[in-house]
Amino acid sequence: MRSILVVFCVWICFSVDASTPNADCSKIPEVENAEVSQSSRKDNYTDGDKLEYNCKPGYASPLKITYNCTDNKWTKLRGGNCSLKRCELPEDIPNGRYTIVSGSAFVFGTTIKYICNDDYQMMSRFDTRTCQEGGWDNQLPACEEISCVADSTEENVRVEGLPENDGLIRYGHRLTFSCSDYGWILQGPKEITCQSNGQWSGPFPKCVGATCPLNTAVGDLKMERFPDIEGPVKPRHKLIFSCNTEGLKLKGQREITCQSNGEWNSPFPKCEEVMCVAKLTVSMRSDRHPVPEVSVRPGHTITLSCVGRGVKLQGHSKITCLSDGQWGNPFPKCIGGKCGPPPKVNFADTTEITKKEYDSGEKVEYSCFNKYTLVQRHPYSKYLTCEHGEWRGNIKCLKPCSVTVEKMDERGIQLRWRGREKIFSPHRDRIIFSCKSGKSSTGIDLTQTCNDGEMTLPLCV
Repeated sequence: MRSILVVFCVWICFSVDASTPNADCSKIPEVENAEVSQSSRKDNYTDGDKLEYNCKPGYASPLKITYNCTDNKWTKLRGGNCSLKRCELPEDIPNGRYTIVSGSAFVFGTTIKYICNDDYQMMSRFDTRTCQEGGWDNQLPACEEISCVADSTEENVRVEGLPENDGLIRYGHRLTFSCSDYGWILQGPKEITCQSNGQWSGPFPKCVGATCPLNTAVGDLKMERFPDIEGPVKPRHKLIFSCNTEGLKLKGQREITCQSNGEWNSPFPKCEEVMCVAKLTVSMRSDRHPVPEVSVRPGHTITLSCVGRGVKLQGHSKITCLSDGQWGNPFPKCIGGKCGPPPKVNFADTTEITKKEYDSGEKVEYSCFNKYTLVQRHPYSKYLTCEHGEWRGNIKCLKPCSVTVEKMDERGIQLRWRGREKIFSPHRDRIIFSCKSGKSSTGIDLTQTCNDGEMTLPLCV
């Protein structure tokens, strides 16, 4: 009997010890509308471990929800329930609007972002607000009209374009600058534009005293200053030139003046060897010089003659070059005679069928190709005239401007009044462009004029 009791006791004791490991904290408590925080997660929990819960998006609890594993059981230490939290409908702001960045229905955790209307900029430090327990965080932002501040300028800088009564300088407004005093030049941009970021397109310029460059490496050129002083050459100062070597003559202006823009009114002259130059006409020949322009040194004599049907020499056939570069006798002429067919002219053609031969005094009329513009101011006209066996006159056709759709797309522009066809506009034609949607001009005028095939295209970015 005693042995039976011992066996029974052993069985009972063994059974109690074996059941103890099942009473642990392996099962995590479920909390409505909440999840265990990432920092609390682990594979096994033992006595003394803690669990922290975070409310799901849109829910909030006044206290942090915390459980503690004690005596192999989870016990709630603190915290309430995660309940749905909402904020009041967001307020609109003048000259702006808001959009939801994250969340929905303006519940707890929802973030909204405020955006200013076109031509307005955000002036507040924060442009977002988030729904918290106590409502929306951050103050309402403010949008103000985009404007630029006119920096102070020096006394001798003249500014045009400033609004009256210190009015607002809005986006796109332009200022132009010039120097108010003679002898000063503008250092910096002549024009700046208020940009969409409230900044000027360039710095405010300054006016600095103008000086003209003095080139001392002039070889055989003798240079005298007036007034005869050292230092920078200022506006109204002059230089007088001469050649200091015999057999040389001055080519260019003998006297040049420094202008108010820091540039000379004429280029520096040069000293060149004295030569007599004869430009031969089509019907004139020189005995030893088959080229149309003859250059000989003083003392040389050339013999001239005329060629062509009915052409005669008027004047001396022999002329000698003098020491001053002039001919000893007046240069002769070839008179009379007939002309052959009229010459070809770039971008133009004759209006009538041409002949093989023309008498002196006959004219031939030309017209420019389509879209090309004929220049008729002196020295140009629409006629060439046969004079003593030569065609005389000047004809010039100005080229049109051509701009492709691809080029306009590349510059971010389009035609304001036309479709997307290729531009083909004659000289002096005015073209009005506009920026494509979402782009703004960099400051180049959107109205441009064709000038002999050249036209500056605006740029919009």
